[in-house]
Amino acid sequence: MGTARIAVDLLGGDDAPAVVVDGALRACGADPDLQLLLVGPEEVADGVILALPAADRDRVAVRPAAGAVGMADPPVTGVRVDTTVRAAVAAVAAGHADAVVSAGATGATVTATVLELGRMPGIRRPPLAATVPALAGPVVLLDVGAAVEANAATLTSHAAVGAAYAQVVTGLTAPRVGLLSVGTEHGKGDRARRGADAVLAARPLPGTARYVGLVEGYEPSLGSRADVVVTDGFTGNVLLKGIEGAYALAGGSSAAPRAGALLGVNGTVVVCHGAGDAADLAAGIRLAAHLHRARAASRLAALVADLGEVFR
Repeated sequence: MGTARIAVDLLGGDDAPAVVVDGALRACGADPDLQLLLVGPEEVADGVILALPAADRDRVAVRPAAGAVGMADPPVTGVRVDTTVRAAVAAVAAGHADAVVSAGATGATVTATVLELGRMPGIRRPPLAATVPALAGPVVLLDVGAAVEANAATLTSHAAVGAAYAQVVTGLTAPRVGLLSVGTEHGKGDRARRGADAVLAARPLPGTARYVGLVEGYEPSLGSRADVVVTDGFTGNVLLKGIEGAYALAGGSSAAPRAGALLGVNGTVVVCHGAGDAADLAAGIRLAAHLHRARAASRLAALVADLGEVFR
């Protein structure tokens, strides 16, 4: 599969560091080509290393950091150099890791990422994308929490990077892109949706993706009209958690994703659900390794590079 070096924020998440430690151990045991850079208190990282078989301990390195970002802290807290999330992203920027995984506050992770790695040209608000299981096949839903406020320009740029992500990561050759609104008829929705709908209807999307128009809230669970559903981070986060709750109501284990990829940045960053358990953290680490091995960030950048100012 190829080596993947993943920087893991040990202090990110509601139940950190315990669930992060457990998730890191699970991921390491399942992937023999995985290497971990544990970012956090040395005593916590040492606990992970000691729990591994002796032959695997050289696959884990440590970067000491003691500062944690609380879920209620302002996003700017993520730029402090002593925080684990800033140190983890800085490790990627310095070439010491290939990707970063954090279950900490999304705003702080985005802020640290933009500062250390930068955004792709023209992407002002990087979105967080999650792949949702649907009846007709997986659906990429974005934004699910990175940019809670969005105008028409933000939504159109989300559509561009979401369409590229669907082609690069899910393997869809001609993804259908829909814009979430309160109806499918032209002119439905608020000013941002109406503006984005007009632009998307008139302009091409990356690669072989095509815009199919407005879609309603049930589409991410059906996948009958769209393979990519675009919305703002506030609505997307509420919708994603509503889907998660629906699985719980049905009495089954949640199949809703609890890890997403931050798109439109110059690197590979995965954000896990703050309330995620060890399995969720392990899934986030697997996703980060997959994105790195697929060269997702550079391939996505190449797809969106020539779309012009309309998607900026």
